[in-house]
Amino acid sequence: MDIRSYLRHVDYALLAATVALIAYGVATIYFATRNDVEGEPFYYVRSQLINVGLGLAALVLVSLVDYELLRRWQWAIYAVTVLSIAAVYVVGTVTRGSRRWIELPFFNLQPSQLGLVLITIALGAFLVDRMELLGTRRVTLAALVYVAVPAALVFFQPDFGTSMVYVALVLAMLYFYGTPWTHFVALGVSGAAGFAALVWLLPLVGVELIKPYQMDRLLVFLDPGRDPGGTGYNILQSMIAVGSGALTGRGEQATQTTLDFLPEHHTDFIFSVIGERFGFVGAAVLLALYGVLLWRGLRIATLARDMYGSIMAGGVTVMLLFQVFVNIGMTIGIMPVTGIPLPFVSYGGAAMVSFLLLIGLLQSIHLRAMTVSTPGVGRGRA
Repeated sequence: MDIRSYLRHVDYALLAATVALIAYGVATIYFATRNDVEGEPFYYVRSQLINVGLGLAALVLVSLVDYELLRRWQWAIYAVTVLSIAAVYVVGTVTRGSRRWIELPFFNLQPSQLGLVLITIALGAFLVDRMELLGTRRVTLAALVYVAVPAALVFFQPDFGTSMVYVALVLAMLYFYGTPWTHFVALGVSGAAGFAALVWLLPLVGVELIKPYQMDRLLVFLDPGRDPGGTGYNILQSMIAVGSGALTGRGEQATQTTLDFLPEHHTDFIFSVIGERFGFVGAAVLLALYGVLLWRGLRIATLARDMYGSIMAGGVTVMLLFQVFVNIGMTIGIMPVTGIPLPFVSYGGAAMVSFLLLIGLLQSIHLRAMTVSTPGVGRGRA
């Protein structure tokens, strides 16, 4: 693809929404952290801008690649996903009780985040290669097992939140694949039964797959006031911050943030900073930008030149929406605290690069949809 064709067919609305979200996030990180490092008000901002630069370069590179070429490397990509996540157990560093990162000379690699990009590519190819099995229980179960391996490895790091993102991804891609609704009903019932066994039945017989702090988070979600000075502190302070922002925000009087009452104010709870400082209006602007991203992602899913692109675009869009919902939900008390970042807004290198890689994949699908000229090539073809 030549440069003129590339520039003519880029989805600029998607790109603009992404850049606006990043800018919103960088500005919020500045207001949240300018007093965190003495004499270095831009410490976190500089680091985040480096992450953004790397991510944007990765976005352009991925968008230049015809995504159909990636399909040929399905099993190699899947193997890299599983092995890189498994490598954390061997060479990963422990931070706050979790082993999620691999320290490299210039940055820390979080394979579980990169794995979300890789598994999207691999699972899309896995499903499209089995179009003749569409609608059968066999392919649905096979797809679940396919994703269950990396998801389980992430869960036991432990990283419950990111493992749930893997689950949301496979369900979204199965939906865009055309899986019958009866399969989703069966999965919903099975999931509810499995969750009950995980948090209730297994502990009764001495098997605790959920760590005590994870269980505390679930219980606090149901009743934040049960431990206001301990496990319930984060949620209560977050809800106070969001509520105090009212309509237009408190601006420089955002004391929950500036006086450090609000924990993790540049990562997990950055939406609380937005709510307190910019109020309902600021939160509405943020949600509107996510709305544009959702619209363009679903549009790309419908325009994709083939089923492979459609499945991936749909999966990426729903996965991003799921993370937005869970992150914002936990800051206002309607979801448990899971540590899922707010896409393009929360501070963090691995997450930012991964999110921009996903946007690059959407752009690749859009570019090929806009430039396809071969007769007979359409969404329904594998």
